[in-house]
Amino acid sequence: MAGEPLKVLDALDVAKTQWYHFTAIVIAGMGFFTDAYDLFCVSLVTKLLGRIYYHKEGSTKPGELPSNVAAAVNGVAFCGTLSGQLFFGWLGDKMGRKRVYGMTLMLMVICSVASGLSFGGHPSSVVATLCFFRFWLGFGIGGDYPLSATIMSEYANKKTRGAFIAAVFAMQGFGILAGGVVAIIVSSAFDAKFPAPSYQENPAASTVPEADYVWRIIVIFGAFPALLTYYWRMKMPETARYTALVAKNAKQAAADMSKVLQVELESEQDKIDEGKSKNDFGLFSRGFLRRHGLHLLGTTSTWFLLDIAFYSQNLFQKDIFTAIGWLPPAKTMNAIEEVYRIARAQTLIALCSTVPGYWFTVALIDVMGRFVIQLMGFFFMTVFMFAIAIPYKHWTLESNRIGFVVMYSLTFFFANFGPNATTFVVPAEIFPARLRSTCHGISAASGKAGAIIGAFGFQYAEKAIGVKKTLIILGVVNALGMFFTFLVPESKGKSLEEVSGEAGEGDESITESRSHSIPV
Repeated sequence: MAGEPLKVLDALDVAKTQWYHFTAIVIAGMGFFTDAYDLFCVSLVTKLLGRIYYHKEGSTKPGELPSNVAAAVNGVAFCGTLSGQLFFGWLGDKMGRKRVYGMTLMLMVICSVASGLSFGGHPSSVVATLCFFRFWLGFGIGGDYPLSATIMSEYANKKTRGAFIAAVFAMQGFGILAGGVVAIIVSSAFDAKFPAPSYQENPAASTVPEADYVWRIIVIFGAFPALLTYYWRMKMPETARYTALVAKNAKQAAADMSKVLQVELESEQDKIDEGKSKNDFGLFSRGFLRRHGLHLLGTTSTWFLLDIAFYSQNLFQKDIFTAIGWLPPAKTMNAIEEVYRIARAQTLIALCSTVPGYWFTVALIDVMGRFVIQLMGFFFMTVFMFAIAIPYKHWTLESNRIGFVVMYSLTFFFANFGPNATTFVVPAEIFPARLRSTCHGISAASGKAGAIIGAFGFQYAEKAIGVKKTLIILGVVNALGMFFTFLVPESKGKSLEEVSGEAGEGDESITESRSHSIPV
């Protein structure tokens, strides 16, 4: 595509922010709503499943899931997500973004409902059924990562593209809050209707039979907001960049975007025919390695390192809160009250730090740039993690617990006003259209591999070496993320074709994209 860019792509780049941008954010973001909702709920589910299905007569503490079962329930969705990111990322470049977009949503909805309907006559059969559906739920969620990011990046204008992609990802914040609110409402209602003594007062009566409905209702509810957007997903046209640059159909691209932008656009098929150029290299080629090899290393390594730390903190908040006394011992509560207490604590952290962090990124990403926000985020995550870990005994004292929660919240704030958002945004911008979804899927899958290590590793490290040393390790991981950020190019204010090298500027566009300028 040497010389002048296609007018349809130029029109998208300079388009004013319109209503279709906001509808696209909501439609694309519902997958992330479900993702975050599910992630939030699983920590509640594991506690309650332990009480319901693994209670031991005569034990001084409530039933808990065996470590291997807890690891399976937590980790199986991550394994599915990793597989889905690679598969649907590749499929999105082969078949088109729109054609596979509905599949991922329906898979999420069906498996979310089926997870809540996991029945069986024995604890192992319930857990096995739950794990089966959670794997396929993760598979659908995984597909949403590359597809939603790519679709939003290809629809957006270059001035506010970062904010739009980050806003899709920020729907996770609403998913976390929705999970907290639903869990609080459901547990409050059941606890009021079916009051029970604490475990230490009466172990058998502390878990009422109706508690089995609590986790099922909470899990199933997350499917419905996503289901509401299915119709609109199917009505979205294929992105002009895929249609023009990959499918090589400029006429269809112009027709689709004329309806979206409500302007007349020329098809310019001749430019497409002339532009079948030297830039058509494949993923496993020297051309890709030379132009984008370091970029792919940067996006995969930073996402991998971030998710080790981020998911360790997220999944095991309840354990850390208990360790510092912010949650009372499990034996002093009944089963449903424990769900309420954990949900309330996690919702407070989300409301005060996690959600604001997402929206700080949305507001400032096109002002500060991706590189600066990511570097800053990793830096402060490192600082606050070490500030928590090194004087850990200090924070466990009752007089210092509020300070601990503030410090812990700040690590979440700078994760979301930092690499948790930027690692999602950048891979959707810096790779060529024909490989964009695939490369985003590879980057996201690398992140999910980090999440698996974080989810399994924290659980065992906490028992083997203690919370303090585990948090120090997470601080070192954050510091490594800061250094690998220097491999990631800045894409602020450039068209997708400029930053990926498809604009016909050859190597200069790639070289230029590696220079990180901090706005004055």
